[in-house]
Amino acid sequence: MRHELLMPKLGLTMTEGMVADWMVQPGQTMKPGSGVFVVETDKVANEIPAEQDGTLVEIVVPTGTMVPVGTVIGYWEDGNAPVATAISTSSDQQAGNAPATPTAATTASDTESSRPSHSLPTTASRHDSVAASGHGGSVASHDHGSTERIIATPLARRLAKERGLSLAPIQGSGPKGRIVARDVHDHVPAPQASSPPATNNTATVNSGYTVIAPTTLQSTIARRLTKGKQDTPHFYLALDAEVSRLVALRKEINQAQQSVRLTLNHFIVMAVVRALQLTPDANRVWSDEGIVAFNQIDVGVAVNTDQGLMAPAVRDVGNVSIGELARRLDAVAASARNATLSSQDMGTPAITVSNAGMHNVTYMSSIINPGQAMILGVGSIKGVFRPDDDGQPVLCQEMGLVLSADHRIMDGVSALKFLNTVAQLLAQPSQLLVN
Repeated sequence: MRHELLMPKLGLTMTEGMVADWMVQPGQTMKPGSGVFVVETDKVANEIPAEQDGTLVEIVVPTGTMVPVGTVIGYWEDGNAPVATAISTSSDQQAGNAPATPTAATTASDTESSRPSHSLPTTASRHDSVAASGHGGSVASHDHGSTERIIATPLARRLAKERGLSLAPIQGSGPKGRIVARDVHDHVPAPQASSPPATNNTATVNSGYTVIAPTTLQSTIARRLTKGKQDTPHFYLALDAEVSRLVALRKEINQAQQSVRLTLNHFIVMAVVRALQLTPDANRVWSDEGIVAFNQIDVGVAVNTDQGLMAPAVRDVGNVSIGELARRLDAVAASARNATLSSQDMGTPAITVSNAGMHNVTYMSSIINPGQAMILGVGSIKGVFRPDDDGQPVLCQEMGLVLSADHRIMDGVSALKFLNTVAQLLAQPSQLLVN
């Protein structure tokens, strides 16, 4: 029987996805749990496994194509008899031969085979169960013509393909020997200026410049952020948060214990968590179906990686200690840098924290990630003199905060309430240590 493969919906706000890779080619068999194709969203690639035995018969959507959720991207067959009957009948009719009068049984079979059929996982719940069992974000594949099983992340496979490399000689440093992106980077020395890179994604133009084709991930991020900027009515609010106590408290805590090294970013994310608890109307996003109010608190965190800026989330952190939040944040950041993120790691945040304080910037106005309502840009800490109650200059440590907000969800007053709450918590950081 012939079945459709559909572009799955891997998250609450996902409306489209890119077919980043076909792991099975027409004519090849599929086994339950083995990867069939890879879907790439704005920040993560997801392996979609087969649910049952079958054979891929047709690819409709080629690699690198973005299509809406629910689009037919290919067809597969399970090998049952109705497929042969239906195809034979169709062929006879196309040839102009009059088919024999169908029996009741034949009619039932033909009718059944003509009904819309199911795909591999088409809902987030199916994929999430796979991701939870360790399949999300990883690729198990067989090189054509070889029986050796090579386990690699989708990004590592793509990088190797772009560089014309075989994965076979590359040693994986990921879990269970999985090849991750950095393994591909480390395997090939950086090309010298005099030697062109061994890829097909650059084109030198004679007029004095070089055109470099973006990677699939870069193209996806660019398209999604452009759409987000165009479709989301941004407005921006900025203030300076006084963080002298925060700087001192962090230093004191890290000197008193060694189990978890707390960074300023841990405290900033915790302040956002507490602010969402105190202003629950901020924990919402706009969707085509209406305003979505979240029951748990997820916070996105911008992470700079070799593949570009990614924004996974620390999930369900409304009632955790700052130590636990730090452990979760560090773990998901490591997954982002190792290119081992799953769809579950993206969570459902209403806000992302983008901290550029280590890069000597006073203020940063950021673009809201598609499907979210806010992004908090964090600048560097600066020493400034401010007058005290007696008018005497006092040296203060201040951090520039810029909140980009979706005007469909928040107005100026509600956004200012949220931002001032974050600033007040950073100014009095002991509140962040109390659950």
